[in-house]
Amino acid sequence: MAPFLAYEDKDPDTDRVPLVLVHGHPFDRTMWAPQLDRFPGTRRVIAPDLRGYGASPTAPAVTDFSGFARDIEALLDELEVESFVLAGLSMGGQIVMDCYRLFPERVRGLVLADTFPSAETPDGVRARDAMADRLLAEGMRGYADEVLERMVAPHAPAEVKAHVHGMMTATAPEGAAAALRARARRPDYRALLRRVSVPALVVVGADDTFTPVSDARAMHAALPDAALHIIEGAAHMPNLERPEEFDQALEELLTRVDARQPSPAPPRL
Repeated sequence: MAPFLAYEDKDPDTDRVPLVLVHGHPFDRTMWAPQLDRFPGTRRVIAPDLRGYGASPTAPAVTDFSGFARDIEALLDELEVESFVLAGLSMGGQIVMDCYRLFPERVRGLVLADTFPSAETPDGVRARDAMADRLLAEGMRGYADEVLERMVAPHAPAEVKAHVHGMMTATAPEGAAAALRARARRPDYRALLRRVSVPALVVVGADDTFTPVSDARAMHAALPDAALHIIEGAAHMPNLERPEEFDQALEELLTRVDARQPSPAPPRL
């Protein structure tokens, strides 16, 4: 059940379609700090810590990737949020795709940032399982040191690097390892993307080596109604590295979603 998730819930009384932000691995909801500052005041913004990350508990551990999506669904039920825009980065983007697979009728828009839809290869399964074993044996710091300048570009501001490194080292190895094993066995979402009926945004850092621009172009081509935004000077986390440009692209998507919503019925006389 999901009310056990830690979360931010800002401006719950606004009328526009709420925005739900799903963080990546191995981060937490503070990954969305610029967006949690930018968008409240115009709409409700909800950002959970996924199970095993941030202030959410690691137990019971996620064993199936869809568990993340079901957690989010249960949290939104608890908060009485019927429909929403879902935005996810990296693993969070794959969780967003799983949400659309499981409850598409509630989703009004999708943001897929620095992610990819295909299932894991056999080599990828082995690599994720091996990394899970390593994190349990060694902890998070060595991994965080190794990948920091792939998560963000080498020229990213020092405070951004410190934030990203701090999130990674604060993550519980048990939660990260469980997520890696579940993620390794996730479904393939490529056919799903061709059936998406809501506006979508595909966004990627131009220097991302984890999920390169070619992956973003392929998703953009598959989605029936999508915009593509490539952010120069950013790697895997453009929402932190280039927040102004990321937020502008997100605002354009939200404007498209708002325009599709029916006008409220006039009061009865």
